[in-house]
Amino acid sequence: MRLSALRLAIFPACVALGLYAEWALLRRAPLQEPPTAGEIRLAVADLAVGLLFVACGLVIWTRRGNQTGPLFVTAGVFWFLGTFAASGYPGYADFGALFLTLHRGPLVHALLSYPSGRLERRMERAAVAVAYVLSTAPYIGRTPEGELALAVIVLGVAAQRFATATGPERRARATAALASAAFAAVLVVSALARAAGSGDAVDRAVLWAYDIVLAGIVVGLTLDLMLGRWVRATVTGLVVDLGETSEAGTLRNRLADALGDRSLVLGYRLDSGVYVDERGREVELPEGEGDRRVTTVTDGGEPVAALVHDAAVLASPDLARSVAAAARIAVGNARLQAEVLDQVDELEASRRRIVEAGDRERRRLEQELREGAEQRLVAVETLLDEAGDRAEGALAATLAETHEKLEQTRSELREFARGVHPRVLADHGLGAALAELAERSPTPVELRIPRARYAAPVEAAAYFVCSEAVANVGKYAEASRVVVDINERDGLLVVAVSDDGKGGASLEKGSGLRGLADRVEALRGRLTVTSPPGEGTRLVAELPLD
Repeated sequence: MRLSALRLAIFPACVALGLYAEWALLRRAPLQEPPTAGEIRLAVADLAVGLLFVACGLVIWTRRGNQTGPLFVTAGVFWFLGTFAASGYPGYADFGALFLTLHRGPLVHALLSYPSGRLERRMERAAVAVAYVLSTAPYIGRTPEGELALAVIVLGVAAQRFATATGPERRARATAALASAAFAAVLVVSALARAAGSGDAVDRAVLWAYDIVLAGIVVGLTLDLMLGRWVRATVTGLVVDLGETSEAGTLRNRLADALGDRSLVLGYRLDSGVYVDERGREVELPEGEGDRRVTTVTDGGEPVAALVHDAAVLASPDLARSVAAAARIAVGNARLQAEVLDQVDELEASRRRIVEAGDRERRRLEQELREGAEQRLVAVETLLDEAGDRAEGALAATLAETHEKLEQTRSELREFARGVHPRVLADHGLGAALAELAERSPTPVELRIPRARYAAPVEAAAYFVCSEAVANVGKYAEASRVVVDINERDGLLVVAVSDDGKGGASLEKGSGLRGLADRVEALRGRLTVTSPPGEGTRLVAELPLD
């Protein structure tokens, strides 16, 4: 017989079994006493609880394929067999006491394995084994001591499962923990009633409470599984977490936080079929049904990634499918972000190459001016000196005047070459170049600079920041002093130039400062200008040293 046909046959068979069991109980064989109205109502409630177990179990079993379904069906069958045991039916009374509390075994099994229906840890398996023993031992399970022991076991293990669970499993186990607490509470009440030797009225009230609690447990867990509220809440939180910017952490870290599994590994599939993590290390996918499981992320039917996680984290098929769908979108977004970042990196690299090429061209031009034009001017100056020694009268005066103009031209040419790219910067470093800059400045400059050497692009950027700032002070600031303060901090070379002038400077007002900002930003640095009117100007450049 096919499994689906078997499931269809179970419910009518259990209905017949339940009706027959309640009929046998009401006949009170062999006494044949007529049942009271209270007994009839209790029998109807007893029948309803058993059928709820069977019906809800079949729904879960059929619609979700969850192991909680068969456990509920088994508890329902044992429930009706326990009713036979209470009826004292001829031929059954000798061994029927075995079934009086046997339904508690699969019920505890369902509570302590919820939501997957599988016992994941040794402690859970041991607790369920003890529950089956207590429920099948007629002279132990129905005693106050036996019921109290079962209550303590159920409540303790359920609380421990909830306390150690994380992520979506914690949300699911909250329902099971609440159901376990209710079951433990009604067991404690029953044990106290038995220990006190209460009368029929109290016993009937305890039975009603027991039926109501069990009905609430089976309906509550079934609704929780079928509606999947914890699954939706988990997936919603996951989508929100994955929608955060990359500053919130890597995709693997955000998935691990959302699912509550810090051991989670995210592997991206390469064209070769190998999975690698975000650092390019190969990821081994576990096989079999161990503690580690694999959830494959597909796109267009093709695997693109894999999640290696704790088996309990994605035990629900619905949750696994939803997480895989959310991860597929996130993996696609991560790839797009990686492409954009790669383009941004290439753009920044291009800007750096342009700056470095400009600096090389500046150095070449400075060298050509110094070794070409300036040397030719020196040669001309030598010829003028020789001619001046032999000239007399008006010619001597003309040669002297020409010599002065030539000397002025040489001075201007040296200054221009120095402004293009000071030779001392390349030869002796930033400190020597800034010292020479301070000597030429009309405004007194105080230097607070380290003696260390840095990468050529960093030294060039720092020098031109200081040069432009000092030049602007001489042109516009009307300041009495300038302070150049350079230091290293958190992997940055921080260049600060301050004056006590009239302020009012801005990056937007002049092309010089804007050009400096472009140079600094090309090195992934930052340039800021603070210049309130009347309070001086402070220009700060932060240049990464790496």
